[in-house]
Amino acid sequence: MKKLFILAVLFVAPFAMIAQKETAKDTVPNGWTRAGNISLLFNQAAFNHEWTGGGTSNYSGNLSLTYDFNYKHDKISWNNRLIGEYGITKNKDDKYSRKTNDRLELNSILGKQIKESNWYYSLFFNFKTQFAKGYEFNKDLEPEDIGYRTEKSHILSPAYIQFGPGLLWKKSNNLYVNISPATAKLIIVDKDFTAVNEAIPGAVEAYNENKYYGVGANETSRFEFGASLSGYAKLDLMENISMENILNLYSNYLEDPQNVDIDYTMNLLFKVNKYISANATFQAIYDDNAAQGFQIREALGIGATYGF
Repeated sequence: MKKLFILAVLFVAPFAMIAQKETAKDTVPNGWTRAGNISLLFNQAAFNHEWTGGGTSNYSGNLSLTYDFNYKHDKISWNNRLIGEYGITKNKDDKYSRKTNDRLELNSILGKQIKESNWYYSLFFNFKTQFAKGYEFNKDLEPEDIGYRTEKSHILSPAYIQFGPGLLWKKSNNLYVNISPATAKLIIVDKDFTAVNEAIPGAVEAYNENKYYGVGANETSRFEFGASLSGYAKLDLMENISMENILNLYSNYLEDPQNVDIDYTMNLLFKVNKYISANATFQAIYDDNAAQGFQIREALGIGATYGF
């Protein structure tokens, strides 16, 4: 809990500094406001047989959707964001294509303003999973060999659900932090990934040394209860260049509360015109139930974008 508090302070402090410069109050009218963005990034390289400089023909693409649908009525505020991303790449000599990105997420925060301040009583909900199967590849085998690739995940396995009451500090739809000291978290997985024959001596013990996303043998879910912090800041760095910062922290009271789960994403958008843009994304995840270390993802591309 102490580590979570320190991380919260470090994250909220720059938000407060930014907020001091914003003297205008949020002027969003009552009712629904909706906005979305679809982006397609595509890269391709091709070399013929006579090319002597080296290289492998390949292609890659990334499709992303962001849709915000927010509601406001006097002191009631309800922010919702749907995020979908899927990326794929394939080299000419590879038998299988490989994912470079796969994400499906819904965030929702309901708040009731406390007097005339920037603070709200809140209730939040978060859902995360993926679209397609994820594989682990064995570099010691050939693509034709059995066991060359092993399925490790698919849609709803894993799936993460978090919800709980708390306090929301909100300057605008582009700048807010939500703190929930009583967060319920549910991890859902497919039973095929946790199946263990308990009649085999040592089978359960061997599985428990490397649990599937922390879920026990022959189980399909794991329940946790802890504290969470989520923050969002969208800044205009200069004309046609904006940056999103998204942070989620979680500490499980029931087991190893000192191991704080961290999920940070930075999206940098360079807008060329209404339909062309460049995107740079950096994401860092720490979850000791999934991996013993930080998971890092980076993406950079130029493509077609459509806002609606």
